[in-house]
Amino acid sequence: MSKPRVAVVFGGRNSEHAVSLMGAGSVLEAIDRSKYEVIPIGIAQDGRWVLATSEQRFAIESGELPVVDGEGAALALPSGGNALVAYDPGSIPVELGTVDVVFPVMHGPFAEDGTIQGLLEMAGVRYVGSGVLASAVGMDKSHMKTVMAAAGLPIGRYVVVRDRDWRLDRERVLKEAEELGFPVFVKPARAGSSQGISKACDRSQLEAAVQAARQHDPKVLIEAAIAGREIECAVLQSPGDEPAAASIPGEVRVEGGQEFFDFEAKYYPDQMSLTVPADIPAETAEELRAMAVRAFEALDCEGLARVDFFYTPEGALVLNEINTMPGFTSLSVAPQLWAASGLPYPALVDRLIQLALTRSAGLR
Repeated sequence: MSKPRVAVVFGGRNSEHAVSLMGAGSVLEAIDRSKYEVIPIGIAQDGRWVLATSEQRFAIESGELPVVDGEGAALALPSGGNALVAYDPGSIPVELGTVDVVFPVMHGPFAEDGTIQGLLEMAGVRYVGSGVLASAVGMDKSHMKTVMAAAGLPIGRYVVVRDRDWRLDRERVLKEAEELGFPVFVKPARAGSSQGISKACDRSQLEAAVQAARQHDPKVLIEAAIAGREIECAVLQSPGDEPAAASIPGEVRVEGGQEFFDFEAKYYPDQMSLTVPADIPAETAEELRAMAVRAFEALDCEGLARVDFFYTPEGALVLNEINTMPGFTSLSVAPQLWAASGLPYPALVDRLIQLALTRSAGLR
């Protein structure tokens, strides 16, 4: 019997482009080539889908972020089938064969937000991870908070700043934000890797922070600061009808003088530390794991997710956010949490592919 064909898709047209490549490099190394046929596909920053070559760089080297080089045949998954077709300029399109599952190691807008999931749904191709709705809601932090609050999960106070409000009614927006109390954290509402996030301690810093976040997304979130440690938990869909499983929780800390988790803290060496298991009471850990699964189910997630919490000095848990396609290098938080829970990175990658292969295409 032929091996299942797995297309690992990475890159994309957003500021998470390099993060996607870093995760895809780890996935490509971990996939069992004796079990799967693997097709690496990069989405260049101009939007073209290309077959990755052996020269493709996936890691940060000398401080330089990796990018999809954009050379080679352009690819497409035509609607109504799962055939992968190559389009070389000036040549007749060539069908490369069927794709059994797509592993989209992608983050941020036009990727993790339901757009690529919708494309794959229309093409009738199975894929790793959550569907269109869960991906879109999980990416938009304002809607995510609405759903989490409706599910009875504790969230912090926040203000949503939409493009029209900022342009036409800025004073009202600033006053609403000031009512949260300083300091506040300002971030793009629909970004995935902490780019564009700032801490503001007064009105002038707040206005500058909103402007900075708007460089990444016209919709911005202003959040009240929450004193507490950041505890994270990974969630994984279980086979069949079993409930989703939660990992051992871990605590993440920013090193090197950083105040919060910006891009450098997450993706550059020695900027972040992870302690697994987190040093919290056993009953708190179990409560957090249960809340993480509730968050996963509230969004109708599939595949995997990482759920982030604040653990306050008073012993309360506050949900910060959920990531439906978290950072996915072998050294990222979610894979490390699963490794500590007894599921090493190659087995995690295999589990996700198997889950995708067994799920039905279309409405579920």
